[in-house]
Amino acid sequence: MTRDASSMLEKTALLLSAFTPGGALSLNQLSERTGLAKSTVHRLVVDLHELGWVARQGQRYELGMAIFELGELVPVKHRLREAALPYMQDLFAVTQETVHLAVRDGHDIVYAEKLHGHASLPLPSRTGGRAPLNCTGVGKALLAHEAPAVLEDVLSRPLRRWTPRSIVDPAMLRRELESIRRTGVAVEREEASPGGACVAAPVLVRGRTVAALSVSVPIERFRPERLGPAVRTAALGLSRTLDGSKGT
Repeated sequence: MTRDASSMLEKTALLLSAFTPGGALSLNQLSERTGLAKSTVHRLVVDLHELGWVARQGQRYELGMAIFELGELVPVKHRLREAALPYMQDLFAVTQETVHLAVRDGHDIVYAEKLHGHASLPLPSRTGGRAPLNCTGVGKALLAHEAPAVLEDVLSRPLRRWTPRSIVDPAMLRRELESIRRTGVAVEREEASPGGACVAAPVLVRGRTVAALSVSVPIERFRPERLGPAVRTAALGLSRTLDGSKGT
């Protein structure tokens, strides 16, 4: 691949990543978010529109159906999500609260699925969205069972703060991860969003962390001693299902 082609791919990826669930964006907004010249943004948008990757709404643009169709082909959407949904639905039936399924991608977690609870809870999560490992229950559950090299890489870099209660001290996070390995559950109290809390558990297949499940609730209703066993049971069930699907 030539440098010019590589540069164009990077600009295209930068442009696509500028879109959020907040609605359609103008060329000026896309230029501001990406740092690309407006003329460059316009050329990319025209090409992406022809491919169906971007849709036009008047003078604004949003992601097109072709992107949605491609997203549905991602393996995690089929294998992991389909295996996890029955366990997530069971958790929702028992708790009536928001249930998350997440996987690790670098130093972030990515939400693979979300079942919304009945309570109005201002969570920053959305299916396909990202969050720092250290700020979320699912992130800490995933990190606690990762390989030592991954753990040391995360702890050696500055930890991001989403709220005043986010854990940004590596020593404190290390102690919490040790506790998670002992108990099998991760607890998060207003570290990702004020007013929210959750309990999470890792999904392990033959000793390897593949995902995490969590239940999120308003802080005033947070009862980890009640939620913990339910989340852990669901995660263990999903672990066995995934392990069985891989064969022996």
